[in-house]
Amino acid sequence: MEQTDSDAAPPTLGVGMIGYAFMGAAHSQGWRTAARVFDLPLRPVLAAVAGRDAVAVRAAADRHGWAAAETDWRALVARDDVQLVDICTPGDSHAEIAIAALEAGKHVLCEKPLANSVAEAEAMAAAAERARDRGQLAMVGFNYRRVPAIAYARRLIAEGRIGALRHVRVTYLQDWLVDPDFPLTWRLEREHAGSGALGDLGAHIVDLAQFLAGEPLVGVSAQLETFVRERPLLAGASAGLSASGGTGRGSVTVDDAAVFTGRLASGALATFEASRMAPGRKNALRLEINGERGSVAFDLERLNELLFHDHAEPAVTAGFRRILVTEADHPYLEAWWPPGHALGYEHTFAHQARDLVVAIAAGVQPVPSFADGLQVQRVLAAVEESAGKNAVYTPVPVLEPVPARAQV
Repeated sequence: MEQTDSDAAPPTLGVGMIGYAFMGAAHSQGWRTAARVFDLPLRPVLAAVAGRDAVAVRAAADRHGWAAAETDWRALVARDDVQLVDICTPGDSHAEIAIAALEAGKHVLCEKPLANSVAEAEAMAAAAERARDRGQLAMVGFNYRRVPAIAYARRLIAEGRIGALRHVRVTYLQDWLVDPDFPLTWRLEREHAGSGALGDLGAHIVDLAQFLAGEPLVGVSAQLETFVRERPLLAGASAGLSASGGTGRGSVTVDDAAVFTGRLASGALATFEASRMAPGRKNALRLEINGERGSVAFDLERLNELLFHDHAEPAVTAGFRRILVTEADHPYLEAWWPPGHALGYEHTFAHQARDLVVAIAAGVQPVPSFADGLQVQRVLAAVEESAGKNAVYTPVPVLEPVPARAQV
């Protein structure tokens, strides 16, 4: 049968990924899946993956479906078959890689947090702004925005269903560091991770608070704590382990937990807790937002559900009601399964890939942008500053927002 224009396959978008561990596997799943589920204007092609260990990166390429493997990220950026660079490395390399990729004329997806410092994030946001003028686009990988229930909560709040905001409270708790003999990985070294639970988990909940509220945090008051200050070193260095290697014990140079309050631009109050030392909590992200007319609540362990309370209902029947977010007119659900057939964590990365590909094809700024990532970085820096001054209230510099016409 002769192929018509309407039958023609969409143009391809060559993707190159740097880093192949936990986030690399999740991003690979998203890139493999997006075009098989959604009708995309560009078809992502897994062109190449890069990592320092030649044997391990080749094995990762074979496992996750990447056509080629590189041991130097610069070689990946220089490849002609790569139009988008996906950065899944520790935070200390984000700025160098992202800026180089943008200057090489590539689109960029960078895992959160955007950088390890405000200065690095500022440089990345500036590079992204210059690149946008040339047609290259950049996005930060805050995947929890792409949970359908969270995206639907944002819609309800934006439509005014709960009225003016009063309270935002978010917690993100894990327990993988409870054992004091858990080894010193790069996530526990400030020079590689930037911060601990604050940047790893706190970046997510700060972004979610600002995303759902539709406004920035303008000040915080915080406390940080490191409960286990030394951990075992492992001989040699390998993916996910301490960069220093050796035997004995080494110093933990990041926080184990962060607790802080904040104020949004509208005056609404916010509370946050991020910990990797909460026994029994594996990946417990929970949020609740209260407004003058109602509330929404979400629990990642029940990620297909959103709780909604309309305070205008009669008191005798009012209360939180469970919305099963699996209908075709819920965010992202038009392409998935019949109602009631649940989605999971991995689907957020397919949604992330979809949104980025659609934005690139349309030539509009995807969100969250690098400017959004910089705003989160400013909040994290204010949290650290406040904690260093024993919870003194610390203002957060607020960026000018990206023009609405440029967002998708």
